[in-house]
Amino acid sequence: MKKNILFLGLSLVLSSIAFAQQPFDKKEVLTQMELANKYFMDKWPDTGKTIVTNRERPSNIWTRGVYYEGLMALHEIWPKQVYYDYAYSWAEFHKWGFRNGNANRNADDYCAAQTYIDLYNIEPDAKKLKNTRQCINMLLNTPQLDDWSWIDAIQMGMPVFAKMGVLDKDSRYFEKMYEMYMYSRNNHGDHGLYNPKDGLWWRDADFDPPYKEPNGEDCYWSRGNGWVIAALAKVLTIIPEDAPHRDQYVSDLKAMAKALVPIQRKDGFWNVSLHDPTNFGEKEASGTALFVYGITYGINHGILDKKTYLPVVEKAWKALVKESLHKDGFLGFLQSTGKEPKDGQPLTYDKIPDFEDYGLGCFLLAGSEIYKMK
Repeated sequence: MKKNILFLGLSLVLSSIAFAQQPFDKKEVLTQMELANKYFMDKWPDTGKTIVTNRERPSNIWTRGVYYEGLMALHEIWPKQVYYDYAYSWAEFHKWGFRNGNANRNADDYCAAQTYIDLYNIEPDAKKLKNTRQCINMLLNTPQLDDWSWIDAIQMGMPVFAKMGVLDKDSRYFEKMYEMYMYSRNNHGDHGLYNPKDGLWWRDADFDPPYKEPNGEDCYWSRGNGWVIAALAKVLTIIPEDAPHRDQYVSDLKAMAKALVPIQRKDGFWNVSLHDPTNFGEKEASGTALFVYGITYGINHGILDKKTYLPVVEKAWKALVKESLHKDGFLGFLQSTGKEPKDGQPLTYDKIPDFEDYGLGCFLLAGSEIYKMK
């Protein structure tokens, strides 16, 4: 009898310890993701409806492409038919194509291919990849390396090459992806868009030195850096363990994560301007969500030390769901489209950005990676 009581007591203690060690309530995380996604799907029941802001745009532009990246990440962990149907309807409406056709070097346009490939992998059908193959093979077979002249493009385009390389078992896609990435990293602007001294990226050549923020620091835009760390995490998720240049991407992700820790705000967010809190220093949700995604990926795959980085992620996710996520699923403190801290300002809890889709995509990517945490 005593042995049974001791065993039961020990089991309860061990269960309590195990429960206490769970950093996130996965059921709650999933509920928060579904809430935010439902708000958007209810608001946009017609997947082909054009997006009207200062002008009218088709619904397969990059902002919507990023949303569908997030939706497919949600579908991966919680494969509800309604998510698949919503993404399939969007792809079908656009005939699995791009805003400006297939002779298209703009990563903002072919970002949509990330979702087209995901849908193809679920149910292969050659028509789904006809346009993607034509566009990406054109990029593969022409010599230009300088297409990604702004760092957002790294996230829009790089995973497409990674997915095609895996799909076709063709390392040429991996090589071209690496060459284009390294050109952005080391050649655009005066000396490349990446500053190894600070572990962060200038958004484009307009912002590398001598450009300075009002406080004299370099201008590192939150969401721009978020795009890069998200691209690195996503590519590392896609490519094989023995893929060429994997070490480069791991090294860059680690350097960025290290740079982000000391500049995280006390409330868990990151500022719009990472090194100048005086220049539109408000909390910002899209960059923060992308940092959560990239850092959590690093933790989940043993790239980043859990003891060091888990508190960073916990604080950031708590901030997102407590201060950005509304009860109806709307996300506040999202910076509108642009390229620098001043764009779309000021940010508030209730302000609706010019596009609501890409911020949600970032949020879903972050939540999906948190959901995978062991």
